[in-house]
Amino acid sequence: MPISLNAYRDIAPPGRVELLYRLSRQTAGKRMLHITGNRTGGEIGEILHTLIPLLTEVGLEVRWETMKGAGNFHEAVQTFRNGLQGDDVKVPESLLEGYRDVISQTGRLLDLTADSVITHDPHTLGLIDYAPSDSRWIWRCYLDVSRPQRKTWAFLRPYVIKYDAAVFSLPQFAQPLPVPQFLVYPSIDPLSEKNRELEPEEIAETLDTLHIPRDKPILLQVSRFTRSKDLRGVIEAYRLVKSHFDCRLVLAGSASPDELDEQAVLNDVRDAAEKDEDIHIVPLPPESSIEINALQRAATIVIQKSRREGFGLSVTEAMWKGKPVIGSETGGITLQIMYGQTGYTSNSVEGTAFYTRHLLNNPAIAQEMGARARDRVRQNFLITRHLEDYLSLLIFMGRM
Repeated sequence: MPISLNAYRDIAPPGRVELLYRLSRQTAGKRMLHITGNRTGGEIGEILHTLIPLLTEVGLEVRWETMKGAGNFHEAVQTFRNGLQGDDVKVPESLLEGYRDVISQTGRLLDLTADSVITHDPHTLGLIDYAPSDSRWIWRCYLDVSRPQRKTWAFLRPYVIKYDAAVFSLPQFAQPLPVPQFLVYPSIDPLSEKNRELEPEEIAETLDTLHIPRDKPILLQVSRFTRSKDLRGVIEAYRLVKSHFDCRLVLAGSASPDELDEQAVLNDVRDAAEKDEDIHIVPLPPESSIEINALQRAATIVIQKSRREGFGLSVTEAMWKGKPVIGSETGGITLQIMYGQTGYTSNSVEGTAFYTRHLLNNPAIAQEMGARARDRVRQNFLITRHLEDYLSLLIFMGRM
C-alpha cells in the first residue's frame, strides 16, 4: 500500500508536510503524465513508485506509462545513454531507425492527454513530436550531458529543444538550450524497504544469510559491477588500510547475467581479491532492498570510488543511515558530501585509504560525521523535497 504523506511528518524537516499541502492547493485537479522506459530497476523507477502516489494524494490526476520497444530500441537507447555521457559510440542508421519506429508506434498508441507531461531520459525524448498542443512537456534528464558525443547529441538535441522545459540533476550536467532549464535533485524514500529503520536482528540475519561476519569493521561499496565504479581501486585502497587496521571489505551490487561487460568486471574483481577471506564480493539481484539496507547499516565506512557518477543515490542512502562516506570528486557525490563534515572526497587510492584509516582510528569523528550526513539528507534529499520541487515546477509551468 502507498505510504501517506502524513507518515513523513516526523522524518522530513519541520513544516515541510504543511508546505506541501499548501502548494498542492494550486495544482489540485491537474492532470500529470509520466513516461519512462520501464517501471522496474534504477533510480527513476524507485523515485516514481513513491512520488506518484504522493502526487495523487495531494490532488493531482497522475498516470504512468512506459515504452513498448523491442531489442533494437533498447540497444539504441543504451547507445544514446553512453553517447550522451561522452563515450565514443557508434550510432548506425539502423539504430536510429529502430528508435524512430518505436517512438512512432508509441506516440500513436499512448493517450498523451494531460496538463503536464514529464518524459524521462532518452527512451522517451522523441514523443514530443506527438505532443498535444494544449499540454506542457518537460524532459527529465538524469544523465551528465555536459560533454556528449557529437553525433549522439546532434540526433537528440532537435527533440530536446521542442520541449517547454528541461530538468537536470546538477547544474554542470546541462547543455546550453533555448528552453527553460530547472534543477531537481534525485531523492530517496526514507520509508522504503531500502531505507527504513531495521531492527538489529534483521541486520544480523541478513548478514548471516550473505555470509558476512561482523567481528571486524566493515568497509562497503554498493554499486553495479562496471568499470566506471573502479572496484579494483577500492580493493587497492582496502589493502593499504589492511596493513594498518584489521577490517573487512564488502563489494555489493548488481551484475546482470545478460551484460557481458558486467560479468567480465565481476570476474576481474574476483581475481583481484586473490582469495582474501576478508573481501566479500556479493552480486545481488535487482530487487535486493533489504540486503542493501542491512549492509549499509552494518558498515563502519561507506566508499563510493566512482570514476564517473550521475547523482549517486547510493551515497544518499548511506548518509541517511548515519555513515561517513568517502567518495570520488565526480557527479553528485561532491554535492552530497561536505568535505570534512559529512565525509571526504578523493580520486586516488592513497587518499581513499588515508581517510579510511583516519576514520577507523577516530570512531568519535566518524560518528559525528555520520550524524551530520543524516541531517544533510533530511534537509535536501528526501522524497518530500522532491515532491515540493515538482509541485513548484507545475505551478511555474502553469503560469508560462
